[in-house]
Amino acid sequence: MEPAAARDRVLTVPNALSAIRLALIPLFLYLLLIAHANAWAVVILVFSGGSDWADGKIARLLNQSSKLGELLDPAVDRLYMVTVPIAFGLRGIVPWWIIAVLLARDVLLAAELPLLRSRGFTALPVIYLGKAATFALMSAFPLILLGQWDALWSRVVLACGWAFLIWGLYLYLWSFVLYAAQVVLVLRRMPRVDARGAHG
Repeated sequence: MEPAAARDRVLTVPNALSAIRLALIPLFLYLLLIAHANAWAVVILVFSGGSDWADGKIARLLNQSSKLGELLDPAVDRLYMVTVPIAFGLRGIVPWWIIAVLLARDVLLAAELPLLRSRGFTALPVIYLGKAATFALMSAFPLILLGQWDALWSRVVLACGWAFLIWGLYLYLWSFVLYAAQVVLVLRRMPRVDARGAHG
């Protein structure tokens, strides 16, 4: 069990990585949508995906888990999963129907939060399938962007990117079904809590 002071830490390596990822979002949008600097946009996506994986590992290895990190890391993930597909849609790289499916899934998950809070939960535990879906999608977008060059290697990379996107989309939707099933179980088995957090 970690001491309360350790859990309240702000200045940790994982939190710094999450903050950098957050700061890179507007730069990514500028590079992709205004400057059309695809290569630098790819660099940001690769760094963001790598640092997202690294901050969890570092938190465990260096015992730097914190309350802020538990909120900041998934929040930044969600921001990337909203802004990156929309940016790709605006550039005409990915069809809007795929983007609509991705965003609808996140909107529906967010809509379940008040139901969970009525039973005393702030969120459901992250499941492996959801992590795999996020990994596949975060891998797909830089590969698809690399596939925009007019070269044979680029076409091969583009095909790999679309494979990851289709796989990630399927996992993303299936993980939503599993999360929704968990919400139903919570609503059936847990009593309501009042404003003070006491079960009714």
